[in-house]
Amino acid sequence: MRFVIKSAPLVACLALLPFAAPAQAQQANMTFFLTSAGPGKGGDLGGLAGADAHCGKLAQAAGTTGKTWHAYLSTQGSGAVNARDRIGNGPWQNAKGVVVAKSVDDLHSDANNLTKQTALSEKGDVINGRGDQPNRHDVLTGSTADGKAFPADKDMTCKNWTSSTDGAAMVGHHDRQGLRDDAPSKSWNSSHPSRGPQGSTGAGCGQADLRGTGGDGLLYCFAVN
Repeated sequence: MRFVIKSAPLVACLALLPFAAPAQAQQANMTFFLTSAGPGKGGDLGGLAGADAHCGKLAQAAGTTGKTWHAYLSTQGSGAVNARDRIGNGPWQNAKGVVVAKSVDDLHSDANNLTKQTALSEKGDVINGRGDQPNRHDVLTGSTADGKAFPADKDMTCKNWTSSTDGAAMVGHHDRQGLRDDAPSKSWNSSHPSRGPQGSTGAGCGQADLRGTGGDGLLYCFAVN
């Protein structure tokens, strides 16, 4: 009896281990997340390379290693890049092991499983959306609804992710919520261009500009291998 009493705390601790192991395994197998924070320079992400590095840094800090990460971003002009062509083939799952899309085509269809509750951060947290304070549902993409680059005549990528002043960026809503009931305002990847702070009629790529419509310079990150 004396042995059982002294060992009770140890038994209680050991009882938790079966539950801890699956959680760690899910984190290690994460292949998609919405960044908990942006680089902090508005639309200046350091180009595609800088955005990819940011995804990789956050994933590694969360305990996910051995993967190559790309941000879901398009670029414009000469050598334009389509976001859909740089994220691998799928399937992709979040930090809790929930599959958000089975393939590139699935991701860009109405059948995808990308919502506020599944577009989790690298830490497994839900990111604020419309109705939360502050609203952070705008996600930088620079992409059309089918994941492709816009024509070069109108900036939708903050000068290919190098500007924190002039320009604009197309954003999506990770919570699929908008001020209007039309489909574009509820698109996960192509809802509206960034605009200036509240009351401003101009566009901008600064951190304050992105926050003006409910953003924070966040990115979708996908493991490509």
